[in-house]
Amino acid sequence: MNNSGSAFLIEKSRQIRKLTMDSIGKLGVGHVGGCLSVVEALVVLYYKEMNIDPENPGMEGRDRFVLSKGHAGPALYSVLADKGYFDVCLLDTLNRPETSLPSHCDMLKTRGIDMTAGSLGQGFSCAVGMAKGSKIKKDNATIYTIVGDGESQEGQIWEAAMFASQQRLNNLIGFTDYNKLQIDGSVEEVNGLDPLDLKWRAFGWNAIVVKDGHDVEEISAAISEAKKSDEKPTMIILNTIKGKGVKFAENAGAASHNMPVTEEQRLQALKELE
Repeated sequence: MNNSGSAFLIEKSRQIRKLTMDSIGKLGVGHVGGCLSVVEALVVLYYKEMNIDPENPGMEGRDRFVLSKGHAGPALYSVLADKGYFDVCLLDTLNRPETSLPSHCDMLKTRGIDMTAGSLGQGFSCAVGMAKGSKIKKDNATIYTIVGDGESQEGQIWEAAMFASQQRLNNLIGFTDYNKLQIDGSVEEVNGLDPLDLKWRAFGWNAIVVKDGHDVEEISAAISEAKKSDEKPTMIILNTIKGKGVKFAENAGAASHNMPVTEEQRLQALKELE
């Protein structure tokens, strides 16, 4: 099987969901919804697009990734473990005492994490800084970042967006996990973002809307389009489903943001993901 073809990426997404639900389920609580909604984006990046080397995570000129919505760390940990950055058995230590896999990503604790994140908006700003640094060094790296839709209500996002546009950081590709739900309810009720694509364009970015943010081919096509940009950063807006792939999480809606998971639910989720 082509290790970057659609069939491979779809199967890999299933495996990553399974690893993620297993680790959260064994802990008994976690950010289920926002982890499951970004799986395909992570898989396309780490298994197809990014120039990285798990044997040399600090490689000069590598592409870099910042999970600005750092609470989706368990999904990223599953990818990193599967790629060989660390042993898969460490996933069972998720968010436990002395773990190297905290709930939110920490570059000082986890091999393969390029930037600490969790305080909403800050990871995105760091990604912008990385893109600027890459331009200065002329190392030809592409910097990728994922922000949440609730996170996109933060003013810091838009301050960083202005700078990225002004600096013409066409080596910066962002994704918005637009599952339309946040910790307090629907994004529209809390502080609506629509029309999100026009907002990004008004800030001087390319904006690409992916109708199905779980379609690996659509995501890949959007990244290919973004890489054609001559002078603008690009935001790819992924229309996703919070808790995608696990029925009880999807049905929980906003409550899946950070939810308890019983042993019965863990086993049920793993069965669904077989």
